[in-house]
Amino acid sequence: MAISKLNFNSLNVTPTASKGIGFDSGADDLEATFSGGSMTFIKKLTASSSGTLSFVDGASGVVLDDTYKEYVFTFNNIHPATDSSHFTFNMSIDAGSNYNVTKTTTLFKAIHTENNATAALEYDGTLDLAQSTANAVIAHTLGNGNDENVGGYLHLFNPSSTTFVKHFLTNTSANYRTGLPGAWNVYTAGYGNTTSDVDGIRFQMSSGNIDAGDICLYGIA
Repeated sequence: MAISKLNFNSLNVTPTASKGIGFDSGADDLEATFSGGSMTFIKKLTASSSGTLSFVDGASGVVLDDTYKEYVFTFNNIHPATDSSHFTFNMSIDAGSNYNVTKTTTLFKAIHTENNATAALEYDGTLDLAQSTANAVIAHTLGNGNDENVGGYLHLFNPSSTTFVKHFLTNTSANYRTGLPGAWNVYTAGYGNTTSDVDGIRFQMSSGNIDAGDICLYGIA
């Protein structure tokens, strides 16, 4: 028997009126219908001992403008060349000439080591930003073992707005530094404190290269 697959990218749970659904009294009830919505693939960048990976609107097929109100970047098997480095990003308002948007962020993390010696959930004030142009940390203290990597995503909201600041949030899962292996779950959120349109995003390690992995960009309609 063939299996039917539901396309979750095309769901719209808008209630519509329907009469007598499951009621003997014949009273009106609500029935959900599904339609509309999409997640559109835009661009994939693959690292190979890369110092940076950058997405700039209008360059190499990248769309990062008012076509979409929300953009999502996914991280797959991001492998650092240098042990204990951080995976970071910054934003540009001048088509990639500079990546120095002023940001305020907050970061919390959960960790559980393989030997079960350490388990914690905590806010980390050493890695947040307060009106800083420095890179924002997405994942930190990463292991560079052959099988260690980072996976996750970054949501960027309405980057083309010339009225509002630019909110973002990230979630990553990674291996903690070599020598103390464990699961490392990091949440970062914040905003770029600019009313200029953001038209470029750059990803890099705090030390060393992005040895391998890929980053994909999607537009959310």
